[in-house]
Amino acid sequence: MSKIQLCPYLTFNGNSKEAMEFYHTVLGGDFKLQTFGEAPVEVPDDQKTRVMHAVIQIDELLLMSSDSMPDKPTNVGSNVSLSLMGSDAPKFTGYFNDLAVGGEITMPLAKQFWGDTFGMLKDKFGINWMVNISEE
Repeated sequence: MSKIQLCPYLTFNGNSKEAMEFYHTVLGGDFKLQTFGEAPVEVPDDQKTRVMHAVIQIDELLLMSSDSMPDKPTNVGSNVSLSLMGSDAPKFTGYFNDLAVGGEITMPLAKQFWGDTFGMLKDKFGINWMVNISEE
């Protein structure tokens, strides 16, 4: 049986690094951060220091975050997503498709540069979901 992980994912308006450094100071654990400039994606020079992905891992808990792009600012209160992660592709594709019913797919499930299949959606209740399917 494939392991299922549900993790909070926070989005910030340019201060993800500051927030995650604070949470790391409080919570401890392992902290990793990647900026848009360090990733193989095209972004304007003034956006390269923004956080593409940050994670604090404390035992089985993952707290993840990123910065929004300036043309898509985050509203506090809608800046939290639930991230489902696992390796059972049929099961997680089903989760993605079922959660999308009556909602809106904001990024279709697709293979990503980091090797996993990833997609995002907003369910019919307005909750943001991310689904990441890794290789077995």
